[in-house]
Amino acid sequence: MALEPHLENKPCGGRYGDIVQAIGNTPLVQLRRLSPKPEVRIWAKLESHNPTGSVKDRVARAMIEDAEERDAIGPGQTILEPTSGNTGISLAMICRRKGYPLKVVMPENVTPERTQLLEMYGAQIVYSEGSKGSNGAVEKALEMAQADASYYMPYQYGNPANPLAHYHGTACEILEELDEISAFVAGLGTGGTLMGNGRRLKEELGDTVKIVAAEPMQGEPVQGLRSLDDGFIPPIIDLSLLDRKIFVTNRDAIVWTRRLLDEEGIFAGVSSGAIAAIAVRMASEMDEGNIVFVVCDDGWKYLSSGIYTKPVDEIANLDSTVWW
Repeated sequence: MALEPHLENKPCGGRYGDIVQAIGNTPLVQLRRLSPKPEVRIWAKLESHNPTGSVKDRVARAMIEDAEERDAIGPGQTILEPTSGNTGISLAMICRRKGYPLKVVMPENVTPERTQLLEMYGAQIVYSEGSKGSNGAVEKALEMAQADASYYMPYQYGNPANPLAHYHGTACEILEELDEISAFVAGLGTGGTLMGNGRRLKEELGDTVKIVAAEPMQGEPVQGLRSLDDGFIPPIIDLSLLDRKIFVTNRDAIVWTRRLLDEEGIFAGVSSGAIAAIAVRMASEMDEGNIVFVVCDDGWKYLSSGIYTKPVDEIANLDSTVWW
């Protein structure tokens, strides 16, 4: 079947000397079935194609390599980091390749897939109180770092290397493919994806591009995202860079995760469903243009939650302790 003229079928992959070097250069895929108007094109940046299946591979690599360049870590030094899953898994892969022991602090109620992946890559897990979510993991990790100076904590929430991974990487890849972008949509988590991409896109395209955050409503357990009203604003977030923050519910996230799979064949995690919901909402408000949103990770880490097979209402009403 012939490709449409405006699309370019690039060769897959490339040649790399190490799995860490294979991070990035992920596909940008148009989602025609989800766009409410043919003149508005919705594009998904498939960060699930990174080696461990998430956008956090970019961040973990950037933080570790930045620490090495600054001589902030030495051979065999233990890395400590709070995580709800993806950053820890990415760090575990990279630290194992580079020879750094890794200890992660993670809510005790995460899905078992994440625990298994961390153990598979050789990470040591310290569990924090599940009801406190990722904020509880941050609190406990900071206490551990203060008590033992031998740890090096990259601290994704406050590390400038986090947004810079997107400023120098993800955003440049998007700009290579699209000359015009009306809106960029990402989830409000650590803030790295929004800040890094947002700053680069604003520099290149000015106010023609709107930077839009998908933010959970307070108390809504959308895995991987955070409500700023819950009391913790990551230090790397500059709210002035955002043009809009749009609230999303846990039910929205699940519904749109299922729609990504059913209508577009994209097997994504729940935060990607939340972001897709906001991207489609933005598309409904526009007459034409390109909207880019980030598919943060794949769905393999969430299979045990039942979100891909059980009735939506049954999953949406679950307490967050079931599927963080």
